[in-house]
Amino acid sequence: MSDSKPPKGIATEIDWIKALADVLTETDLSEIEIEKDDIKLRVARGGSSAVSYAAPVAAAPSAPAPETPAPTNPSDVGAHPGAVKSPMVGTAYLSSAPGADPYVKVGDQIREGDTLMIIEAMKTMNEIKSTKSGKVLEILVEDAQPIEFDEPLVILG
Repeated sequence: MSDSKPPKGIATEIDWIKALADVLTETDLSEIEIEKDDIKLRVARGGSSAVSYAAPVAAAPSAPAPETPAPTNPSDVGAHPGAVKSPMVGTAYLSSAPGADPYVKVGDQIREGDTLMIIEAMKTMNEIKSTKSGKVLEILVEDAQPIEFDEPLVILG
């Protein structure tokens, strides 16, 4: 982006929005916000950021899946079948606020879709959700730790 304010006009503003949408797609971010002078532009994808709650649906009990042991060799962590990896570059936060209880702890039983942590990227807080149900075997990051794309965050069993 240039340092000058974009000229007024529908075609130019639409081009600007399209360019930001392309950045979202390329970086796999859920939203981006830019503010310059008196213009503030926020582009988001993936629907509403509001949290919705649904009553759990009773399902037929299934046989418990065998627990996969946590890896002992740090180089194997990323290849572990229960590894949840970061979808973006940012800063990982294990709780919703400083001093608050963490979203998950080692030993917790979680469900698919539960929030594991938050990653702050470009001043946007992105909830990292569990991709499967299981037990938290290991938390691989510390609170306020910078993380890279595809870095293993949590091991689920």
